[in-house]
Amino acid sequence: MNLSSPRNPNSPPFHLPSATIPDPHHHFSHSGTPRFSSTSSHFPAAFRLVIPLPLPSMFSTPFVLSFSLLLSLPILFLLAPRFIPSTPQSIPIASPDEHDDLFLFNRAAAGSNPNNPSAFSRLSSTNPKLKIAFLFLTNSDLHFAPLWIRFFPNNSDLYNLYVHADPSVNITRPAGPFLGRFIVSKRTYRGSPTLISAMRRLIATAIIDDPANAYFALLSQYCIPLHSFSYVYNSLFSSTTFDSTSSKSELTHLGVRIRFKSFIEIVSKERHLWQRYNARGRLTMMPEVPFEKFRVGSQFFVLTRKHALLVVNDRMLWRKFKIPCRTSDDCYPEEHYFPTLLSMMDLNGCTQYTLTRVNWTGTANGHPYTYRSSETSLWLKTRKKMSGQWCSITSW
Repeated sequence: MNLSSPRNPNSPPFHLPSATIPDPHHHFSHSGTPRFSSTSSHFPAAFRLVIPLPLPSMFSTPFVLSFSLLLSLPILFLLAPRFIPSTPQSIPIASPDEHDDLFLFNRAAAGSNPNNPSAFSRLSSTNPKLKIAFLFLTNSDLHFAPLWIRFFPNNSDLYNLYVHADPSVNITRPAGPFLGRFIVSKRTYRGSPTLISAMRRLIATAIIDDPANAYFALLSQYCIPLHSFSYVYNSLFSSTTFDSTSSKSELTHLGVRIRFKSFIEIVSKERHLWQRYNARGRLTMMPEVPFEKFRVGSQFFVLTRKHALLVVNDRMLWRKFKIPCRTSDDCYPEEHYFPTLLSMMDLNGCTQYTLTRVNWTGTANGHPYTYRSSETSLWLKTRKKMSGQWCSITSW
């Protein structure tokens, strides 16, 4: 997403099978030092050793100590990284922010407890209308707000909007359905776990705000819808063929599937996944997250309420993923946390693919392809619709 860390130019996203992730290993190359002969005629007299040291002096204690010190410098240079911790390359989570989030997450979990009747007061009607929570994560203006305003129907019986905007940026707040939908937000940094925190903050707020929120769709300010709202809504709640992997799904009398699935990409085999796994330090993720369970995927997803609750209730994996990275080129925590968590907790409840399309062909400086006005033709729109996805990233 826009807030997600812009990738290395050679690093397309993990949701493409041919993804290439930058190699984190920095090889130190040392050019050979020329050996100067004390009698070489190629060097001026000033550089020649014209007074050889007596043999006993060469083995005197001061000489041996000095020579040993010189020999030890290359060894220290090679071994220091193993003993001296490197400086973290990503921004850690501030303690006050962590405490605020924990309080919010606990509220979300408590409010969704089925033993708490008041939590479901807004669903007390016989035929409740389930909703989609659209979660916008941004660090700049919502560039396509006019398009989204046209996308959303006038009455909000079927959806809710939530916007997490980086407070360090002066953002113009759109009117219409976006009015009053900006949540309490914290600063975010690329390549850091603050992005995960912001996404969890959005999810928790949506859980607390309306028990009718059944799906949670994460978007960025660069997302545009490719279909009408009614198409999106009916695809998620009414269509029996939209999710071909959910053959056991049944329909209620409301036309709502009893068994929902989350649309989230989960990939287990990608190039350089090992480097990303060790971005926080070798074996730092152990034992909670062994490499065999480490997953990756697009940071854009549509989660069911069940999985949204798993996200806000998680503490175990968060303790690992909130650790700052030591290699910034391999630090994309938001692309790993959610796929890994849901893969470990409920893989069968996920489609393992996303509904958001990002064009990583011809990327520049780690950003997705940016469509120009001349390219936004009817053909482009038709082509994207044929892909079966309902949202697109136009740029990063």
